Amino acid sequence: MALPLVIVNPTSASGATGEAWPAIASDLRRHFGAFACVFTEAGGDAELIAEREAKAGRRLIIACGGDGTISETANGILRSGAQSELGILPSGTGGDFRRTLGISTRASEAARALRTGKSRLMDVGRATYLNQAGVSETRYFLNVASFGMGGAVVERVKENRTPWLPSNVARLLGGRVAFAAAALQTTLTFSKPTVELQIDDRAAFRLAVTNFCVVNARYFGGGMKIAPEAKIDDGLFDIVAIGDLSPFTILTNSYRIYLGTHLGMQKVRHTRARRLDARPTRDDQPVMLEIDGELAGHLPATFEIMPAALRIKV
Repeated sequence: MALPLVIVNPTSASGATGEAWPAIASDLRRHFGAFACVFTEAGGDAELIAEREAKAGRRLIIACGGDGTISETANGILRSGAQSELGILPSGTGGDFRRTLGISTRASEAARALRTGKSRLMDVGRATYLNQAGVSETRYFLNVASFGMGGAVVERVKENRTPWLPSNVARLLGGRVAFAAAALQTTLTFSKPTVELQIDDRAAFRLAVTNFCVVNARYFGGGMKIAPEAKIDDGLFDIVAIGDLSPFTILTNSYRIYLGTHLGMQKVRHTRARRLDARPTRDDQPVMLEIDGELAGHLPATFEIMPAALRIKV
């Protein structure tokens, strides 16, 4: 039987994963056992490797990196059609998905969890949208897809457009600080779009949004507890819409999102659904879409829940 495969993204956490890999590998061998590994060299590699290995019969494929690496690996497994299991060895900027699962950031503890943990079936989101080239694309997501300010924040984080927060300082302080700094700048300049929405078979409606989140797990944006009651195995999305709030209201209440106490706020809506269709009301105002912490494209988009679609070690 083939050894478990670890897909390592050495550039995650601003390159810290590559630097720390010898120590991570030592902990993994000591607390988990023998494994094979492969390093990614470019974006999308984890998906291609996972799909190839799953089709070849690899039973356990472990993603070592951040939310983007985990999402890519899961996409590869899902696209393969095989019954491979996803494992997680977290080492990235945001770390949002591992928070929902309660996976430690300590490599030794995460390795033990991979050895002693149980297999669990979880739901997966499927998004169909226009990619950055304007071509229709379909992608799976484990955590959160969001449009509105979320896409602009992710773009700012990826391009490191926070000149008053040097990259080495952001790396030292962690992903939460990087996301918070980008969110602060974006809040002050973001123009809220109006979108047309249809949730399941309910009547369509229009809404001006600061951010709109289609949630499978609980966290996004470097630790924001966007859907405190979300479950990854209930067959439903948690839909959280943050409406037309002023920059002052957003800034003075941002702590509530980290605590998960924002759902009672005025102009914050919450519901559950199996499907969502969203489109911009103006062709000249593109609405950016991020999926699992990566800038994917823009609306129009359709989001569908796929119950019990992926086996994961927790």
